[in-house]
Amino acid sequence: MILVVDDDLAVRTSLRLLLKQAGYSAQAVPGPAEALAAVREATPKLILLDMNFSAATSGADGLALLTQLKAVVPAVPVILLTGWGSIALAVAGMKAGGAEFVTKPWQNEALLQTIATTLQLHAPAGAEAAPSGRRALDKQLALAGIVGEDPRLLAVLRQVGQVAATDASVLIEGESGTGKELIAEALHQNSARRGQPFVKVNLGGISSSLFESEMFGHRRGAFTDARADRVGRFELANGGTIFLDEIGELELASQVKLLRVLQDRTYEVLGDSKSRRLDLRVVAATNKNLAEMVAQGRFREDLFYRLNLITLRLPALRERPADVPLLARHFVAQLQATYRRPGLRLGPAAAHWLQEQALPGNIRELKNLVERAVLTTPHDELTPADFQAPQSHVFSHSSTGAALPAPGSMTLEALEEQMIRQSVAHYQGNLSQVARALGLSRGALYRRLDKFGIPYSD
Repeated sequence: MILVVDDDLAVRTSLRLLLKQAGYSAQAVPGPAEALAAVREATPKLILLDMNFSAATSGADGLALLTQLKAVVPAVPVILLTGWGSIALAVAGMKAGGAEFVTKPWQNEALLQTIATTLQLHAPAGAEAAPSGRRALDKQLALAGIVGEDPRLLAVLRQVGQVAATDASVLIEGESGTGKELIAEALHQNSARRGQPFVKVNLGGISSSLFESEMFGHRRGAFTDARADRVGRFELANGGTIFLDEIGELELASQVKLLRVLQDRTYEVLGDSKSRRLDLRVVAATNKNLAEMVAQGRFREDLFYRLNLITLRLPALRERPADVPLLARHFVAQLQATYRRPGLRLGPAAAHWLQEQALPGNIRELKNLVERAVLTTPHDELTPADFQAPQSHVFSHSSTGAALPAPGSMTLEALEEQMIRQSVAHYQGNLSQVARALGLSRGALYRRLDKFGIPYSD
């Protein structure tokens, strides 16, 4: 049973009808006294709680009732109902124990989706225990490209299995190079949306002036340089999952626009006043501490609570050193095909040496170390010396041309790809430095990385 608490008769009637049509049993009450009496008589599965019960609209009475309800039925999730202008009130409610917040007027489909997701996330644990070992997880889940057997990583993968089936928004935290994009893909591939688009957006590469055009799309003539229609990232992701990488890099002005879309699940294409609806799952990632950024005023608190319904933290590579040899051998196997060197292998001494390194760049740095060693080593078995050797000759500034390929032996496109790969390796995945070194904007670099299939995930 779902309990609706709202002093507006029309709202209570509307929600009861909506819930009944969706297959839920519902009870609706007008105020705090009736709500407390109802939960003491029968424990509901979920509560829809309006945040205002007085003319003052301060929300103090709603917050007080939320505290009382959580004291009586602490395990029951509460979805807060509030007006768009009272988002700060909703955030206060989330801090007080609310599970989610929905703004009025709501979209019926979005509200039902939020209810279903919240019920799934708060459902009692099943009798069958979640698989514990890597082999068991691989049998149950699609985890392509995720290498490792460390207990910390396996704990994250188990969480992926638990939340993937829901439509809950997920925030993936972790240092740069820990594999956040792979976890986002795993969430998508193990969800009911797996057959729909998975759209990646690197927000660090989108300026504030281009945000609306990139994300929402535009019509021809919407602004000076809009010479043709453009499909936005949200429309491309509709029905599937959108992955918002580097969410901590988003400027405050763009954060407001993003929050509105995530809240209402509607948007408008630039140059077109028609509002469009969205049906998608949102996964965001950051290597920053968003809670600290909120405290510093650099990240909106309401957006933070909208994004982090579920938070997954990826361990740094130094926290799972036993996985280093597994990852290094995985990269060597990939490079056998890339550079047509089937005899490539990682020697035991090299594996041990790599395991002892600090690797502040995590998996990305390890991959770059392995690829750089392969590029500069003539023999097939990699040794510690191959990783320790100076690499400056890869970027020789000699004007003799001796380091260049013979005319006709390599296309200009292949040469561009090789230089970008070497630059990424040289700067250990720091794309800002790579872009500066190659004289490219970050956006232009991202396009080339995607074109050549060069990995740059966080």
